[in-house]
Amino acid sequence: MATATLRRTPFHDFHVEHGAKMVDFAGWEMPLLYSSIMEEHRHCRTQAGFFDVSHMGRIRFTGRHARRFLDHVCTRQVFGMEAGQCRYGLVCNERGGCLDDVIIYCFDESEYLMVCNASNREKLLAHFASVKGDMAFKLSDETESTAMVALQGPKAMDIIGSLSREIPNLKRYRFAQKNLLVVKLVVSRTGYTGEDGVEVILGATMARAAMGMFLKDVRAATSPIRPIGLGARDTLRMEAGMPLYGHELDEDTDPISAGLGFAVKLGKGADDERIGRFIGQDALEAIAKATPPRRLVGLGLDGRRSARQGMEIRNNGGVVGRVTSGCLSPTLDRPIAMGFVDAALSSPGQTLEVDLRGTLVAAKVEPLPFLKKS
Repeated sequence: MATATLRRTPFHDFHVEHGAKMVDFAGWEMPLLYSSIMEEHRHCRTQAGFFDVSHMGRIRFTGRHARRFLDHVCTRQVFGMEAGQCRYGLVCNERGGCLDDVIIYCFDESEYLMVCNASNREKLLAHFASVKGDMAFKLSDETESTAMVALQGPKAMDIIGSLSREIPNLKRYRFAQKNLLVVKLVVSRTGYTGEDGVEVILGATMARAAMGMFLKDVRAATSPIRPIGLGARDTLRMEAGMPLYGHELDEDTDPISAGLGFAVKLGKGADDERIGRFIGQDALEAIAKATPPRRLVGLGLDGRRSARQGMEIRNNGGVVGRVTSGCLSPTLDRPIAMGFVDAALSSPGQTLEVDLRGTLVAAKVEPLPFLKKS
């Protein structure tokens, strides 16, 4: 049976040249690591990291009903967004389960860009086609015609500032359109590490050349910026308490139980017909009213062993939840995990146990995020 060809980002040659270990991630050939997860993680926390995130989906909505459609499929209100504003939200099914978590970029009241997870792009495209109805707008999948990178870390804005005075002054979840030589960039003050920094979207054909000025000295031991793979991206987001689709989120998990109530506009459309109600709103309002039976929590484990997805969380001999993500935190130097537990056991300080393949290890509920950044 023939193996499907993996997609490659415009930075594939760069990854190979810099010794990356390449893996299949959602149908894309992506760098897992260049040196070690621990080293790359700590470099991002102390200096700056370059992440190729071109595998993430980028879908543009334009036209008379673009905003109305996004308000129909997104849990976060799109009506009223200002040009240059980004907003995190979710796309849900009728049961309130998460089809994906996304970021919406507002260019104007009739043009928006959605960034979604690589593994869910085709599913979302099919979903949007099925619920479009008679709304008039154009949908363009720009994933393979563009590239996307992230520059994250305490020194990231200094690096950006050497090329643009405007970008370091952007507020969180705002973006600007810039020209770098002949390359048009969309630069947003967003990220997935818990550090300051930006994410940049640009045309695929010029991506490698445009990013070259940031990465020309990346091999030097003194360079403040280094490429970071998916391995450290995962440990960074865990320390920051950020959910990953397929772990903390899926089609059977609602965003309220996952601690993402801030990204759900309950009551949306009730008093303004211009907004309308979103798919799954009835289910989520019922869940919120009844109080979810389980909650996503952070866990600090005793010892040095890491928990893994699917491991049982126990209390007084009974199973009260399961781990969704876990790692040995490079910054905190101790095992951390996230998981869903019975709501009655979700308060910080609650003592539990995690079954590490037959060995019960003491764990304590901790507030998320694990790493508090100023």
